Amino acid sequence: MTKNRGNKLKKTLFLSIVLVLLSVIGYSSYRLASINRSTSQEAELHNRLIQYRTAPQQLASDTQSGDSIFELSMSTEIEPVPFVDQSILNLQADFPDVVGWIEIPNTRVYYPFAQGNDNDHYLYYDLEQNRSAAGTIFMDYRNSGELIDFNTIIHGHHMRSGSMFATLQKFNNQTFFDNNDSATIYLLNATYKIEFMAFAVIQPDDMIIYNPMITSATDKIEFLDYVRNVARYYRDIGVTENDRIVTLSTCNYEFTNARMVLIGRLTEIGNVINSK
Repeated sequence: MTKNRGNKLKKTLFLSIVLVLLSVIGYSSYRLASINRSTSQEAELHNRLIQYRTAPQQLASDTQSGDSIFELSMSTEIEPVPFVDQSILNLQADFPDVVGWIEIPNTRVYYPFAQGNDNDHYLYYDLEQNRSAAGTIFMDYRNSGELIDFNTIIHGHHMRSGSMFATLQKFNNQTFFDNNDSATIYLLNATYKIEFMAFAVIQPDDMIIYNPMITSATDKIEFLDYVRNVARYYRDIGVTENDRIVTLSTCNYEFTNARMVLIGRLTEIGNVINSK
């Protein structure tokens, strides 16, 4: 009797272990399929968004004669026409929350970016308002969509597939940082250059870096001094409190909840003419 009872217990234990293993395998398979499906959906949406990409074209401030469009218009007595980037206009017609488009050379960052009513929504939703692990690159909801604030913050996920802001990690290298010093932002009515000055790995609750409400000259100077001090890599480009700053932010895995930021000066470089 004792031997039979022992065999039954062993059989029951074996079956329990098998069931647990099958459950783990089943859940793992489900998670893997879900991740693959999400990655495929993200890639498919990005491929469709590429059609809205503003083509590199001549800037209004870079005409053959060296004159601006305004000057050319005045010389021919033609009223200057307000610039509109047709690509951004098309994007905003289909996705009303879109602010503009950001491109960073030698990375995989060439995306539209949006702005929601908070900083949570686009962490989890794509531009078509579908639930998405990759979310959407987005501007801090407290910032002005016209990029007129001293510190404009743009957030994006660090996806293992390399999408979204993952390739900001490439700037975590002195050589890459030194050789890649700028990016471009296209808005509806203007084109901007970001001149990168700093890369840093910071805490997620850094109240200086993540403050889009900096207005006083004293606070601006404090921000610039702080950036210089915390930067892992820094480039002196002569930034002052009169400039405008863009902070690109994503996750970093050097420590729990780490964030990495790429910070630069924003300058208007003219308007793109003959947009598609």
